[in-house]
Amino acid sequence: MSVRAQQHSATVLRRERLADHLLRLTLGGGGLGDFTSTGVPDEWVGLVVPGQFQSRYYTVRSWDGAELVLDVVVHDVGLVTEWAQRPDAVVGETVTVTDPKGSFAPPADAGWLMLVGDLTAMPAMARIVESTDLPVRVWAEVPERVPGYLPEHTEVSWLAQPGDGVSALAEVVTDLTWPEGPGYFWMAGESAQMRAIRKHLMRERRLPSEQYDVMGYWRGGQERQPRAVDPGPIWRAGKAAGKSDEEIWADYDQAREAQG
Repeated sequence: MSVRAQQHSATVLRRERLADHLLRLTLGGGGLGDFTSTGVPDEWVGLVVPGQFQSRYYTVRSWDGAELVLDVVVHDVGLVTEWAQRPDAVVGETVTVTDPKGSFAPPADAGWLMLVGDLTAMPAMARIVESTDLPVRVWAEVPERVPGYLPEHTEVSWLAQPGDGVSALAEVVTDLTWPEGPGYFWMAGESAQMRAIRKHLMRERRLPSEQYDVMGYWRGGQERQPRAVDPGPIWRAGKAAGKSDEEIWADYDQAREAQG
């Protein structure tokens, strides 16, 4: 039986653009009073923004007991993207976040770390570098560099992203030179690339499962399309009418069916 993740209400305190494709959202407020970090550096939370029902998952860039920082990769369209880039609001609005979960777990005898990812993986890679004393090497596939995002001492290879919604990280990993001795390989990015990497690690490198963690953060191969029906007005009208979430969902489904 699955247990629904604990949810927390939060207020957007600040919004800062770090790069063309990266926004920083700082959340706070009394609703985060019982929010507790796992302490795992790649931990993530589900985020539900106003006018939406579905959550999207984002790495916790930092949590100091009062303010929760999420760095959001933005595009032209998307559930969180469209809301986060609105010029008229966001700051002061209320969002919902879930309890965090994380998976970064290097074995006790690990003598090195290798981190590979695209822009969506940068928040986790930055936290991992900040939190470890092990030698770390980073490969980052990004549309543009984010100056100062990684600690100054980081050994990093910057890789140009082939195009919007495209990744070539699988080719990068197959050509890597691996350090001697036991270590830990962490990677996140486009799902199809991650599947190819898992096969490479299992069949070619023959790494034990406890020595790597590979996660698909997003799916490529499909052009991002605007939604046929904007749920925002339906959500606001439903709330104003005192409807339950289930009733608002039904209104949204009906509107989609009418749209054809």
